[in-house]
Amino acid sequence: MRKLGSLLCTAAALALAGCTTPATMTARPATAVQVQAGTTPVAAGKTEVLWLGQASVRITTPGGKVIMIDPWLKTNPKTPANWKDLAALGKVDLILVTHAHFDHFADAPELAKMHNAPMYGPAGMNQTVSTYGILPANLAPRFGKGGTILPFGPTGPKITAVRAEHSSELAYKDAAGKDIVLPGGEPVGFIIEMENGFKVWHMGDTGVFGDMRLIGEMYRPDVVLIPIGNHFVMSPQDAAMALRDMIRPRYAIPIHYGTTPQLRGTPAELLGAMGSAAVPMILVPEPGQKYAF
Repeated sequence: MRKLGSLLCTAAALALAGCTTPATMTARPATAVQVQAGTTPVAAGKTEVLWLGQASVRITTPGGKVIMIDPWLKTNPKTPANWKDLAALGKVDLILVTHAHFDHFADAPELAKMHNAPMYGPAGMNQTVSTYGILPANLAPRFGKGGTILPFGPTGPKITAVRAEHSSELAYKDAAGKDIVLPGGEPVGFIIEMENGFKVWHMGDTGVFGDMRLIGEMYRPDVVLIPIGNHFVMSPQDAAMALRDMIRPRYAIPIHYGTTPQLRGTPAELLGAMGSAAVPMILVPEPGQKYAF
C-alpha cells in the first residue's frame, strides 16, 4: 500500500487515542497510525475502526463496547504478526460474521468461546453452527436481513442485517476428519449504529446490487467498509460507482483485497475510478492501523 506514494496524504494523529481522526483531514485519501496489539484505547465520543486485513475489523464504540467482525487472523497472510494471537484483541463483547466462508468465519468460534461472547450471523449459518456443535446455541444467536438487534440493551449499539450479493457455504471437517460442505445461510452486511448515532456499514463480501442506493438512503451510513478485490467481490471500479453514485457516505475504507492473487483490485484503482468526486473521503489504512471518528 506504500506504493500509493503521492496518492496518500498525511493526517494528524489523535494523541489521546493513538490513531488518526478524519476530523483533522483535509484531503483524500489519508494514512492511519499503527497501534499495538493488546491495546484498546477508548476516546470519549469516538468510534474506533481497526482494520486487520481482508474483512477483519475491530470496532470500539463510544461507550466502550468491542465488536469484532469477520475474524480471520491466525492464518491471514495480511494480518500483522502481533495481531495473530487472538488474545491480542483484548476484550471482545460481540462477534459479527457476514457469511460462512473461511476467510470471514475461521476464528469466530474460538473467539466466541474465549470471551463467552455471542457470535451473531445469518440465521441459516448459525443454525448449522449450533446443530453441528461448532458453538452452543447461546453463542450462535440467529437473525436475518432487515432485522435489528440490541445486544447491549436499548441504549447500546444497534445492529441491522442488510443484503449482500454473494454465497455462504460452510466448509467443515466431520468427526472422521473428512472435509464436508454445510449450508451457510445467506450472506449479509451489517449496519452498526453507535450509541451516539454514528453509523458504520460493513458490507461483507458483495457484488454491486441496485438496493445499495436504498440501503444508503434508509440508514445513511457515515463510514462504509467496502470490498474491492474483484473476482469474488466488487472490482474497484464497481466499488467507486457504488460509493460515488449510490451510497455517498462521508468516508469509505477499502477491504478484502490483496490477500490472494485472485483479489487483484487495489486502492490505487479505486482512487483512480473515483475521479474528482469529493464524497466520500477514501481512507486507506495498512493492516493493524485504525481511525477514530
